[in-house]
Amino acid sequence: MSEEKSAAPQHFIRQIISDDLAAKKYSSIVTRFPPEPNGYLHIGHAKAICIDFGMAKEFGGRCHLRMDDTNPAKEEMEYIKSIEADVRWLGFDWGDHFFYASDFFGKMYEFAESLIRRDKAYVCEVPQDDWKEYRGVPTRPGKESPFRNRPVAESLDLFGQMRDGKIEEGKMCLRAKIDMASPNIHLRDPVIYRILHEEHPHTGNKWCVYPMYDFAHPLEDAFEGVTHSLCTIEFEVHRPLYDWVIENLEGVAVRPHQYEFARLDLTYTVMSKRKLLELVETKLVNGWNDPRMPTLSGLRRRGYTPAAIRNFVDIVGVTKFVSLTDVALLEHCLREDLNKIAQRRMAVLKPLKVTIENAAEIPDTITGHNNPEDESAGTRAIPFSSELFIEQEDFMEVPPPKYFRLTPGGSVRIRNAGFLTCLRVEKNSAGEVTNVICKWSPPTTEMKVKATIHWVSAKHARQVEVRLYDRLFTVEKPDGAEQDFKTFLNPHSLEVTKAFVEPSLADAKPGEKFQFERIAYFVADEFDSQPGAPVFNRTVTLKEAWAKTAKK
Repeated sequence: MSEEKSAAPQHFIRQIISDDLAAKKYSSIVTRFPPEPNGYLHIGHAKAICIDFGMAKEFGGRCHLRMDDTNPAKEEMEYIKSIEADVRWLGFDWGDHFFYASDFFGKMYEFAESLIRRDKAYVCEVPQDDWKEYRGVPTRPGKESPFRNRPVAESLDLFGQMRDGKIEEGKMCLRAKIDMASPNIHLRDPVIYRILHEEHPHTGNKWCVYPMYDFAHPLEDAFEGVTHSLCTIEFEVHRPLYDWVIENLEGVAVRPHQYEFARLDLTYTVMSKRKLLELVETKLVNGWNDPRMPTLSGLRRRGYTPAAIRNFVDIVGVTKFVSLTDVALLEHCLREDLNKIAQRRMAVLKPLKVTIENAAEIPDTITGHNNPEDESAGTRAIPFSSELFIEQEDFMEVPPPKYFRLTPGGSVRIRNAGFLTCLRVEKNSAGEVTNVICKWSPPTTEMKVKATIHWVSAKHARQVEVRLYDRLFTVEKPDGAEQDFKTFLNPHSLEVTKAFVEPSLADAKPGEKFQFERIAYFVADEFDSQPGAPVFNRTVTLKEAWAKTAKK
């Protein structure tokens, strides 16, 4: 094993693959990422993507991207394109190994016919409403279908009629003949084909029968030469059926094996595709790529980086233990990455005017570092003037104890530009401070202060729209309670306001990331930003503030 592999944290999948290669069980490793194209990928899928592609890359193998398109009633080309884009955005490439489950429909149908001929499958006419009754419960055997022992020739003929569209939906299905007394319900003569008179996004109207996922999945793995079929822990009870299908398949060079790992569950997040679709369809969010959504397209629009997500997956690790991961860990990984790459700029969200009395002494521009964590990012010239905007909260006329920002008679450092000392204030008729009159002192002045505040030049600043995104839900487990998950939607998950920003930010390109100093990280929205008029989405705060705001 290489030094890189040895340095990586050991986990059971890495160990299994290492052992298989050492034992020469396989000549090379082949994995696959097999999403169903019935929705957009989310952060939970990112874990699977990183494991599937990561293990293949680490051991010099390959990972396939496969669309498990066995249910045309819910699948769309839009989802297929979004999946390809999301996997590439995360930093992975499948090369020439892109597949559809539907590529193998012909071979699957032939295998189903083979099972019928071997008396291991039969056409059943038990109504769908009665399936549960026949299946039984884990503690009590199921009862056999009255069609279980129908003649092989009859089942073959009926299966052909199903394929040719001569049988209406729901009237018949094809079942595997396994064991109605098995304690594993998935082995109690599971349905392996059903009739669907739906146009398929990839095969059109060629087929009227479609394989069930549990039947198609192992066949796809076998046909593609997959060695290690990695999936989440809820498929563990499906593995006996997976193995049954593989055991009954003839003429394949590689027999894949399924291994399960714990899926990713995050606090303050819903990851059920059905529930995410409900949010989209009821317009509680603005589409699949709404920056509040846990979809990869939503996270990308929010300003998340692939590196941060990959690092997060590495930290979470690979185990069989199902647990709830604090979303704060994901946000921490994001801050770490953005701190290294985001350009620094100044912006004021709630402006308070400052007028400098000794205007003749001030420079026209000052110099600021673009990123103090990266010397190669260089510096920029920032316009300076006798009228500034500062944040309202950075001045208090009657300050509480341990308030170190600007106060009457007090001084404060202003970012990159020296010091301000408050001489007096102007107020409106309501008694509100509208202008803080100050004296400016250059950075070379020896002055002891305990705080630094940010600012923008009032006459040079550009006003832009900012969207202050926050967590979509107010409780840790929004879909784990008896109440409807939508009752826990955060009413403050999006607040739209204006900000005054450095003039250079007017030229921000869609997708560019910035740290608005002392405020948060922001990204120029990739869809709504226009040339000269960017819209900024808050990506994440500079530090964890949720615990405080949630208690208010």
